[in-house]
Amino acid sequence: MPPKIESPTDVERWFRAQAAGLWPAALGSLSLRKSPCMRDHCAACARGEQHVSYVLYGRIRGRRIAIYVPDELEREIQRALKNGRALQDLLYEAGRRYTNAVKHQRTHAQESEK
Repeated sequence: MPPKIESPTDVERWFRAQAAGLWPAALGSLSLRKSPCMRDHCAACARGEQHVSYVLYGRIRGRRIAIYVPDELEREIQRALKNGRALQDLLYEAGRRYTNAVKHQRTHAQESEK
């Protein structure tokens, strides 16, 4: 069976339908880090223990960023990262499909002019 010929509008509709369920979305990585705190005279730090916290790492305009994530938000941020990876994959697929649709549209328009 030959592949379905899509118009750019078909691809847009497909993309919007697929992306509709992918919110919240984020790119980056979530890490569990151990570090000393900022408080003076912290008993745990004085004993050599370190505090555990989640950090979201990412990039904005080429610069690395790190954002503290409270424990109770860890699952929500994990979900956003999963959706972000799915959205990124969706964008790659949309690029392929849209390019094919525009090429087909151009070829069809040229044939109609003849």
